[in-house]
Parts: sequence; structure tokens; C-alpha cells
Amino acid sequence: MKNLFLTAFILLNNSIIQAQELKSPEGKFVMQFSLLDDGTPTYNLTYKNKDVIKPSTLGLELKDDKKSLLDDFIILDAKQTSFDETWKPVWGEVNKIRNHYNELAVTLKQKETERLIIIRFRLFDDGLGFRYEFPTQKNLTYFIIKEEKTQFAMTGDHTAFWIPGDYDTQEYDYTQSKLSEIRGLSEKAFTENVSQKSFSPTGVQTSLMMKSKEGIYINLHEAALINYSCMHLNLDDKSMIFQSWLTPDAKGDKGYMQAPNFSPWRTIIVSDDAREILNSKMTLNLNEPCKIEDTSWIKPIKYVGVWWEMITGKSSWAYTNDFPSVQLGITDYSKATPNKTHGANSKHVKEYIDFAALHGFNAVLVEGWNEGWEDWFGHSKDYVFDFVTPYPDFDVKGIQAYAKSKGVKMMMHHETSSSVRNYERHMDKAYQFMKDNGYDSVKSGYVGDILPSGENHYNQWSVNHYQYAIEKAADYKIMVNAHEAIRPTGISRTYPNLIGNESARGTEYQAFGGSKPNHVTILPFTRLIGGPMDYTPGIFEMDISKLNPDNKSHVNSTIANQLALYVTMYSPLQMAADLIEHYNAFPDAFQFIKDVAVDWDESKYLEAEPGNYITVARKAKGTNNWFVGNVNGDNSRTSIINFYFLDKGKKYTAILYADAKDAHYKTNPQAYTITKSTITNKSKLSQLSAPGGGYAISIVESK
Repeated sequence: MKNLFLTAFILLNNSIIQAQELKSPEGKFVMQFSLLDDGTPTYNLTYKNKDVIKPSTLGLELKDDKKSLLDDFIILDAKQTSFDETWKPVWGEVNKIRNHYNELAVTLKQKETERLIIIRFRLFDDGLGFRYEFPTQKNLTYFIIKEEKTQFAMTGDHTAFWIPGDYDTQEYDYTQSKLSEIRGLSEKAFTENVSQKSFSPTGVQTSLMMKSKEGIYINLHEAALINYSCMHLNLDDKSMIFQSWLTPDAKGDKGYMQAPNFSPWRTIIVSDDAREILNSKMTLNLNEPCKIEDTSWIKPIKYVGVWWEMITGKSSWAYTNDFPSVQLGITDYSKATPNKTHGANSKHVKEYIDFAALHGFNAVLVEGWNEGWEDWFGHSKDYVFDFVTPYPDFDVKGIQAYAKSKGVKMMMHHETSSSVRNYERHMDKAYQFMKDNGYDSVKSGYVGDILPSGENHYNQWSVNHYQYAIEKAADYKIMVNAHEAIRPTGISRTYPNLIGNESARGTEYQAFGGSKPNHVTILPFTRLIGGPMDYTPGIFEMDISKLNPDNKSHVNSTIANQLALYVTMYSPLQMAADLIEHYNAFPDAFQFIKDVAVDWDESKYLEAEPGNYITVARKAKGTNNWFVGNVNGDNSRTSIINFYFLDKGKKYTAILYADAKDAHYKTNPQAYTITKSTITNKSKLSQLSAPGGGYAISIVESK
């Protein structure tokens, strides 16, 4: 009997060690960790007593190693802790963020190799984050990842909002389908881009948004992507299990690791209310606190610029048509014939400086100012730009002086043509040139295939370059807006000089054939989960042939929708992207763009359904002014909101910019109405949103 009791005690104690449970602070989530009989780590997640992630395995497959980090583990230790803090972002949707979670750190030992890994779980009230950690040890120091084998086992054939898995671009329209339909729709979803590389007919990218038939919203992504390859997801559409799929380098390797080290966080945000997905700050919370001691130079920006005219084909980046090829330092531009279509000339740029000064914009972006655009793309050209030598018709010093006299900053443009080594070669000189000439921010670009050849936009090597550029820019007190780079993963908390990214299908595609009218109702649930997007809204002329007769594209949006984007597409960096003459043609609608803030104290998500609509209210930083934006999808809809967020007992003047009754993104996009009224926190609004439409409201406390 004594031996039987002892055996039972040992079995019970072993089961306690082998299975660990973690609850979120409010108790809505429960995560369970355990080992299978062969020592394979597994986890599962429930939300309000409903399965969200079924038992899923964890681990990493190693290259040229006799045993991978997949199984044969025992639990050496399991520690639970709690954490609760409130921190203030340098800029953001809100002026303070609560970081509250319960943590479980499981130390595993692989019996055969005696290697140690730690799997750290953090369970918040909005979801789960976990990562792999590799402590200092003699049996695991340098190793190569062949593949990360993290699973996310779905509970059913969910509806997903997805773009194809791709090592080089996220610039796709989203497809809405069942998980089981991804394979059949993948080829159609994979549209042409100047640099792309797919890997699987069931591969998709994060941030992935899903909705179960029970009405549970699930978002899969990653946080704090540092010194590691970008994670995609590959679906086993028979079992409905996603597995992580890292981006390889030119040799096919997916990560070079040196202990001590750790992976990015894998994130699962869950709610039965779509608004809470948009409201989640978990991705930011899983990043390290700000590493920039003095952040006073980091300021949100509203800007205009010489850009849209080149995107549409009205103007050109290149200065001359004389040269079939250019060699920097050798080609003599002083002898070239100007093509008379070059947009970045001093006279034209001064027009934008005048416009910015007149209407209160902070900065002017100019693309195509520097030598090399005649043969910049498609030639695997290493020394493509030097980032400091202007064309003959762009007077750097003269423009600097003129902008300064008008109280306007200039925004630098660095297109790298994805010649990454060349950019790093010139980076210090380029950043110093910016400081010498009054530029505080840079829009960088990575169009085309990465050089050196064979590298991808999203592998570890490229990810490290983007991070190097951000950190180097911080040394020079420069803000970065990176286009075609890796999609953000909350790193702006640590380095808030990363004030924007593109890394998705932005407004430029409206001039490349158009985007789906519901595109902007999906992006906040996907791309923006990791950080703000330089979406470049504010287009008022939807018929692109009026700018360039050879371009038959149409902007699939109403003017009211374009106004709303300044609120719904959060960014501390907002561009009024259209031409001066188009804003002058609609000065009453343009007023909203002039008035809307770019930094906020509070944000309230009022309505949300991915692919259909989003309505959000935001309170401008340091004021009592609010702005509301609503964007609508393909079908006409009546939006119903109330103004509970306004102060009790106070009256406000509200100006509503809305779709006219006959507005439609395709047939009547410029039809809008503007009405003024007095409202209180008890007021309600029932407002029609046209297909591809929406509305915007500016709210100012009455004196």
C-alpha cells in the first residue's frame, strides 16, 4: 500500500510538472502548455471557455545538426510571474498604454543533447504572445535554423482576410475566403509586382485576420522582429493547422543564431468584438521600451509633396531622356537636355512650399531630386544613387533657404533600388547631408530585387539592414518612413523615430489599376496591427486619365472616404497626396485635411467589421477637439453612432463631411455634402455611407 501511494504521488507530481496552465489577468484566456509522450512541446488557448487554438506543437528544425529542437524534452522549471505598468508613447493613438500580463517561462532540457531552451508565454487580456529563448550553454551556441515549426491549429474553417505568402512584397489586395478556399484562390490573388517570390499555394502573410463561424475574431502576427527572418504562415488545409514559415536567404537558410538569443514574439489577438482587435496594444507591449533618451526631436508630420504626379505618369523622376545609362560621377548632366517633365525642379518645389506654408503643413516631400533616375531600376545596378548629388534644376541650398523662410521643413527621399550594400556605404554621408541642409525626416524606398542577388526583402539579412538604418538615423536625429521594407512589428515603441512604413498596398496602386473599394476596411485589422502606415491618402481627382491620358486607372474611393482615412488609417505621418490644383478645386473638403490632427490622446473604435466598415473617434493631442472617420466597403450602409465620448454638459460644433445620396466610388466619387451642427455627448448620428465611401467629422468645443 505504501509503494502504491508513493507511485501515485510520483505520477501526480509528474503530471503537474508536465502540464502548466496560465490565465490572463481578467481570466478570459487560459493557455495550457504540456509535453507529448515523445517530449514535443505543445500549447493550446481558450477564450471565454471556447477553444481558439487547439493543441499545437512548438519547436525548431536545425540545419546540419544531428538533433533538432523538436522533441525529447523534459521540463526543468516553470515560473509564473505577473507584470503591470503604464507607459507613455512618444506619439500614438493614445497618450498612455497599459502593459498588463501574466507570464509563464518554461525551461526545457533536451535529454539526448542536454540543450536548454526557454519558451516564454505572456497572456494579456487581449491575447497571447510567446517566443523561444536560447540561454548561454556549451551545447548550443552557434546554430542555423532550417525552419521554425510553430503551429497554430485552428478550430474550424474560418473566414480569413489574406494576402499570398511572399518573400519580397506585401503589396497585394486582400482576398476574403474560407481557409479551405485559399489554395484554389491563391493563383488569382498573386498579382504582378516588380519583386516577388511566393512559396506555397496555401502560404499567407501576417498579420492574418480571421473570423470563426461563432463570431470569434482571431489575429496572428509577430512582435519585435529583430535579427530574425520574417514569419509567414503555411496552411495544412486538411487539418486547418498553420505552421510558421520563415523567409530564407540566398542559400536557403532561415536564420543564423548565436546564444544567448531569442526569437520574435508570436502573437494571437482574440476577441468576440472586432473593435477590440483594433484597440489592442499587445504588439507594442511585447517590444522593449524606448531606447532613444532624448525624443524631443521626434514629431508627427503632416506633409505635401512632389510624388503623385510621378506615380500617375504626369511628371517624371528623371531629369533627361538623353542617357540610356548613367554612371555617377562620370555622366555630365550639365550637358544634358532637360526633358521638361521632371517634377523635382526648384520652381515647382517652391510652389509646394508656398502651398504648405499657406495651409499649415509641416513639410514637403520631393522625389526625383537626385542624379541617377534615368536607369535606376531593373538592372541589378549596385552604385545606383549617392543620395547627395542633385540634378541641375534642383537647388538644394536655395530650396532649404526658401523653405526655412516659410516655416516649412523639407522631407528627404532616399530610393535605394534595393541596392542595400550601396545604401549602407553612403548612409552616414547621406544622413549628414540631410542635417546640413535642414532635413529631419527621410522616406526611404526598396523597389526591386534585393542586391546582393538572391537575398529577399524579408529574410534575416534584410531585416537587420532595416534595423541598422533606423538606429543609424536615430544617431543623426532623423525620422524614418521606410517603403517596401519589412512590415512593422511594434518596433516603433523602442525606436519611435520609425514614424511610418508602407509595407502594404498603398494609395499608389489606385494609379496602377486601382485597389478594391473595401481595402481600407481591412488594412487596420492586418497591416496596421504592427504599426502605422504611410498610406498617402487625400486624393480628390479619381479619374487618373485627367492627369495622364495614357493612364486609365480609377481611384476606387469617394472624396468623403479619402477624408475619413486620416482618422481610420492611424499614422503620425500623414500626406495630402493629391496635386495642388485639385485641392484648390475643392477647398471646402480640403479644410478637413487641414484641420485633422496627426497625434492623439484618446481613440474610440465605434464600429468595426473587417472588409465592411470601420468607424473611429480620436481626440487630438493636448486639446478637447475630436475627429471621427468612417470608411465603408463595397455596399451602401447606414452608420449609427453616438457621441458618448464627449464631455458631459458641454456643447460642441460638429462639421460633417459625408457622401451625397447619389455618391458612388465608381460613378460619382466627388459627390459630398458638408453640414454644421451643435452636438453633445447625448447626440446620435445616423449617416449613409456610399459604396467605397464614408464620412469624416471635425468636432470642436463651443465657446
